[in-house]
Amino acid sequence: MTAVAVFVKTPGLSPIKTRLAKTIGQQQAERWHQLAAMAVAEVATRAAIGPVYFAVAETEGLTHPLWSDHKTLAQCDGGLGQRMAEIHRILVERHGAGLLLGADTPQIEATELITAHQWLSEMAPKQIMGPASDGGFWAYGANQAIEPHHWQGVEYSRPTTRASFEAAMHEMGQWLSLAQKTDVDEAKDLAVAAQALLQIQRRTPAQDQLLQWLGQTGPGL
Repeated sequence: MTAVAVFVKTPGLSPIKTRLAKTIGQQQAERWHQLAAMAVAEVATRAAIGPVYFAVAETEGLTHPLWSDHKTLAQCDGGLGQRMAEIHRILVERHGAGLLLGADTPQIEATELITAHQWLSEMAPKQIMGPASDGGFWAYGANQAIEPHHWQGVEYSRPTTRASFEAAMHEMGQWLSLAQKTDVDEAKDLAVAAQALLQIQRRTPAQDQLLQWLGQTGPGL
Protein backbone atom coordinates (compact mmCIF):
# COMPACT_ATOMS: atom_id res chain seq x y z
CA MET A 1 0.00 0.00 0.00
CA THR A 2 0.97 3.66 -0.31
CA ALA A 3 0.54 5.77 2.82
CA VAL A 4 -0.17 9.47 2.40
CA ALA A 5 1.01 12.33 4.60
CA VAL A 6 -0.48 15.82 4.22
CA PHE A 7 1.84 18.48 5.63
CA VAL A 8 0.01 20.99 7.83
CA LYS A 9 0.56 23.79 10.32
CA THR A 10 -1.79 24.53 13.19
CA PRO A 11 -3.41 27.99 13.52
CA GLY A 12 -2.23 29.78 16.62
CA LEU A 13 0.90 27.65 16.90
CA SER A 14 2.78 28.56 13.70
CA PRO A 15 2.74 31.39 11.13
CA ILE A 16 0.57 30.22 8.25
CA LYS A 17 0.59 31.36 4.60
CA THR A 18 2.32 34.63 5.42
CA ARG A 19 2.40 35.92 1.84
CA LEU A 20 -1.28 35.15 1.37
CA ALA A 21 -2.11 36.73 4.73
CA LYS A 22 -0.56 40.04 3.66
CA THR A 23 -3.36 40.39 1.10
CA ILE A 24 -6.42 38.65 2.54
CA GLY A 25 -5.61 38.81 6.27
CA GLN A 26 -4.31 36.25 8.74
CA GLN A 27 -7.71 34.82 9.68
CA GLN A 28 -8.68 34.22 6.07
CA ALA A 29 -5.28 32.75 5.21
CA GLU A 30 -5.58 30.32 8.12
CA ARG A 31 -9.08 29.39 7.01
CA TRP A 32 -7.79 28.68 3.50
CA HIS A 33 -5.10 26.40 4.91
CA GLN A 34 -7.61 24.48 7.02
CA LEU A 35 -10.14 23.99 4.23
CA ALA A 36 -7.49 23.12 1.65
CA ALA A 37 -5.83 20.60 3.96
CA MET A 38 -9.17 18.92 4.62
CA ALA A 39 -9.85 18.75 0.88
CA VAL A 40 -6.47 17.16 0.15
CA ALA A 41 -6.95 14.59 2.91
CA GLU A 42 -10.47 13.78 1.73
CA VAL A 43 -9.27 13.15 -1.83
CA ALA A 44 -6.54 10.88 -0.46
CA THR A 45 -9.15 9.00 1.57
CA ARG A 46 -11.32 8.59 -1.52
CA ALA A 47 -8.35 7.18 -3.43
CA ALA A 48 -8.12 4.39 -0.83
CA ILE A 49 -4.46 3.60 -1.56
CA GLY A 50 -3.41 3.40 2.07
CA PRO A 51 -3.72 5.21 5.40
CA VAL A 52 -3.86 9.00 5.42
CA TYR A 53 -1.91 11.01 7.99
CA PHE A 54 -1.57 14.67 8.83
CA ALA A 55 2.13 15.52 9.24
CA VAL A 56 1.82 18.26 11.86
CA ALA A 57 4.48 20.94 12.24
CA GLU A 58 4.08 21.37 16.01
CA THR A 59 4.12 18.76 18.75
CA GLU A 60 1.33 20.66 20.51
CA GLY A 61 -0.75 20.43 17.35
CA LEU A 62 -0.79 16.62 17.20
CA THR A 63 -3.98 16.42 19.25
CA HIS A 64 -5.60 19.58 17.87
CA PRO A 65 -9.27 19.01 16.91
CA LEU A 66 -8.55 20.26 13.38
CA TRP A 67 -6.53 17.14 12.61
CA SER A 68 -8.66 14.60 14.49
CA ASP A 69 -10.14 12.98 11.35
CA HIS A 70 -6.84 11.21 10.62
CA LYS A 71 -3.81 9.85 12.40
CA THR A 72 -1.08 12.40 13.00
CA LEU A 73 2.69 12.32 12.70
CA ALA A 74 5.00 14.87 14.24
CA GLN A 75 7.36 16.68 11.93
CA CYS A 76 10.84 16.56 13.42
CA ASP A 77 13.04 19.58 14.07
CA GLY A 78 15.17 20.91 11.24
CA GLY A 79 14.67 22.23 7.74
CA LEU A 80 11.97 21.15 5.32
CA GLY A 81 14.19 18.55 3.68
CA GLN A 82 14.97 16.86 6.98
CA ARG A 83 11.31 16.91 8.01
CA MET A 84 10.12 15.41 4.72
CA ALA A 85 12.82 12.74 4.85
CA GLU A 86 11.75 11.62 8.32
CA ILE A 87 8.03 11.53 7.56
CA HIS A 88 8.66 9.67 4.32
CA ARG A 89 10.89 7.14 6.10
CA ILE A 90 8.16 6.42 8.62
CA LEU A 91 5.58 5.87 5.88
CA VAL A 92 7.82 3.51 3.91
CA GLU A 93 8.82 1.48 6.96
CA ARG A 94 5.22 1.13 8.12
CA HIS A 95 3.43 0.67 4.81
CA GLY A 96 5.86 0.00 1.94
CA ALA A 97 5.60 3.29 0.05
CA GLY A 98 5.05 6.91 1.03
CA LEU A 99 3.41 9.85 -0.73
CA LEU A 100 3.92 13.37 0.62
CA LEU A 101 1.33 16.02 -0.28
CA GLY A 102 1.24 19.75 0.29
CA ALA A 103 -1.84 21.10 2.02
CA ASP A 104 -2.35 24.02 -0.34
CA THR A 105 -3.01 22.25 -3.62
CA PRO A 106 -6.57 21.01 -3.10
CA GLN A 107 -7.31 20.74 -6.83
CA ILE A 108 -6.18 17.12 -6.94
CA GLU A 109 -8.14 14.04 -7.95
CA ALA A 110 -8.23 10.54 -6.55
CA THR A 111 -7.34 9.09 -9.95
CA GLU A 112 -3.97 10.88 -9.81
CA LEU A 113 -3.15 9.37 -6.44
CA ILE A 114 -4.22 5.92 -7.64
CA THR A 115 -1.88 6.30 -10.61
CA ALA A 116 0.94 7.20 -8.22
CA HIS A 117 0.15 4.21 -6.02
CA GLN A 118 0.17 1.80 -8.96
CA TRP A 119 3.57 3.12 -10.03
CA LEU A 120 5.01 2.85 -6.53
CA SER A 121 3.63 -0.67 -6.09
CA GLU A 122 6.18 -2.09 -8.52
CA MET A 123 9.18 -3.92 -7.09
CA ALA A 124 11.85 -1.77 -8.73
CA PRO A 125 12.78 1.59 -7.13
CA LYS A 126 10.21 4.16 -8.26
CA GLN A 127 9.51 7.83 -7.59
CA ILE A 128 6.67 10.19 -8.44
CA MET A 129 6.74 13.96 -8.79
CA GLY A 130 3.82 16.38 -8.78
CA PRO A 131 5.28 19.58 -10.24
CA ALA A 132 4.07 23.01 -9.17
CA SER A 133 3.90 26.00 -11.49
CA ASP A 134 6.23 28.05 -9.26
CA GLY A 135 9.13 25.63 -9.69
CA GLY A 136 8.41 23.58 -6.59
CA PHE A 137 6.28 20.46 -6.20
CA TRP A 138 2.92 19.55 -4.68
CA ALA A 139 3.60 15.83 -4.33
CA TYR A 140 6.55 13.48 -3.95
CA GLY A 141 6.50 9.74 -3.43
CA ALA A 142 8.89 6.80 -3.42
CA ASN A 143 8.78 3.11 -2.59
CA GLN A 144 12.01 3.09 -0.59
CA ALA A 145 13.37 5.16 2.27
CA ILE A 146 15.94 7.71 1.10
CA GLU A 147 18.85 8.95 3.18
CA PRO A 148 18.31 12.45 4.62
CA HIS A 149 21.33 13.99 2.89
CA HIS A 150 19.57 13.67 -0.47
CA TRP A 151 16.72 15.81 0.84
CA GLN A 152 18.83 18.30 2.78
CA GLY A 153 21.02 19.45 -0.11
CA VAL A 154 18.10 21.18 -1.83
CA GLU A 155 17.14 24.85 -1.48
CA TYR A 156 13.39 24.88 -0.96
CA SER A 157 10.88 27.64 -1.80
CA ARG A 158 12.89 28.65 -4.86
CA PRO A 159 12.00 28.64 -8.57
CA THR A 160 14.71 25.99 -8.97
CA THR A 161 13.54 23.72 -6.15
CA ARG A 162 12.00 20.97 -8.24
CA ALA A 163 14.93 20.76 -10.63
CA SER A 164 17.39 20.65 -7.74
CA PHE A 165 15.31 18.05 -5.92
CA GLU A 166 15.06 15.79 -8.97
CA ALA A 167 18.82 16.09 -9.46
CA ALA A 168 19.43 15.12 -5.84
CA MET A 169 17.13 12.10 -6.19
CA HIS A 170 18.11 11.02 -9.70
CA GLU A 171 19.65 7.71 -8.57
CA MET A 172 16.77 6.80 -6.25
CA GLY A 173 14.46 5.29 -8.85
CA GLN A 174 12.62 5.85 -12.10
CA TRP A 175 10.35 8.90 -12.23
CA LEU A 176 6.66 9.28 -13.00
CA SER A 177 5.42 12.86 -13.35
CA LEU A 178 1.87 13.85 -12.44
CA ALA A 179 0.04 16.91 -13.76
CA GLN A 180 1.43 20.35 -12.95
CA LYS A 181 -0.68 22.38 -10.50
CA THR A 182 -0.63 25.79 -8.84
CA ASP A 183 0.27 25.78 -5.16
CA VAL A 184 -1.53 28.65 -3.45
CA ASP A 185 1.03 31.02 -1.95
CA GLU A 186 -0.40 34.43 -2.87
CA ALA A 187 -3.86 35.91 -3.44
CA LYS A 188 -3.51 35.71 -7.21
CA ASP A 189 -3.22 31.93 -6.93
CA LEU A 190 -6.70 31.58 -5.41
CA ALA A 191 -8.50 32.17 -8.70
CA VAL A 192 -6.30 29.59 -10.44
CA ALA A 193 -7.08 27.01 -7.77
CA ALA A 194 -10.79 27.81 -7.91
CA GLN A 195 -10.97 27.37 -11.67
CA ALA A 196 -9.11 24.07 -11.41
CA LEU A 197 -11.54 22.88 -8.73
CA LEU A 198 -14.50 23.81 -10.94
CA GLN A 199 -13.14 21.58 -13.69
CA ILE A 200 -13.16 18.49 -11.46
CA GLN A 201 -16.24 16.43 -12.27
CA ARG A 202 -16.29 14.34 -9.09
CA ARG A 203 -15.35 16.78 -6.36
CA THR A 204 -15.40 15.69 -2.75
CA PRO A 205 -17.65 17.48 -0.23
CA ALA A 206 -14.58 19.20 1.23
CA GLN A 207 -13.61 20.50 -2.21
CA ASP A 208 -17.15 21.84 -2.66
CA GLN A 209 -16.93 23.52 0.75
CA LEU A 210 -13.68 25.16 -0.28
CA LEU A 211 -15.22 26.39 -3.54
CA GLN A 212 -18.12 27.86 -1.60
CA TRP A 213 -15.70 29.68 0.72
CA LEU A 214 -13.73 31.03 -2.24
CA GLY A 215 -16.92 32.41 -3.73
CA GLN A 216 -17.84 34.11 -0.47
CA THR A 217 -14.43 35.67 0.09
CA GLY A 218 -14.15 37.10 -3.39
CA PRO A 219 -10.54 36.46 -4.46
CA GLY A 220 -11.17 32.96 -5.71
CA LEU A 221 -13.89 33.36 -8.34
